[in-house]
Amino acid sequence: MKQIIGFFACSLLLFGLGGCTALHAPHAKEFSAKAKGTTPVETLENLAAMMEASATAAKGVKGDSQALKDLHDQSHAFRKILRDFDDSTRETPAYALTVTHTKELKAIFKRIRKFKDVQPQRDQHLDLFLTELRETHDSLQALK
Repeated sequence: MKQIIGFFACSLLLFGLGGCTALHAPHAKEFSAKAKGTTPVETLENLAAMMEASATAAKGVKGDSQALKDLHDQSHAFRKILRDFDDSTRETPAYALTVTHTKELKAIFKRIRKFKDVQPQRDQHLDLFLTELRETHDSLQALK
């Protein structure tokens, strides 16, 4: 019983201090730093460009490729920066649309991970991801 309680206490402490991203996307902060722009929108645009390059590099490869791992971490960094906007920006329709596109990207990425070893489904979902990423880029333009 003590071991179970200790395990749960340690788990809560680990998630509380480091957050989920620290375990699941260890390089997200590095990508955020590389993409750092003068404004949050510019940072998101830079991350979107990185995500596009990673998604393109992940095509035609099976398994957990480095490009797929990078895309995962970049997606976490993108969502983290999107949450850091001020309240006045969060109330705009352009922000709401960007959040919707980001949620769609997350859903598509889950499908990519599901089909990571199955071609051509993986590449089809990567193509869909790239299309959705372009739409996300358009909504970022409206945020400027």
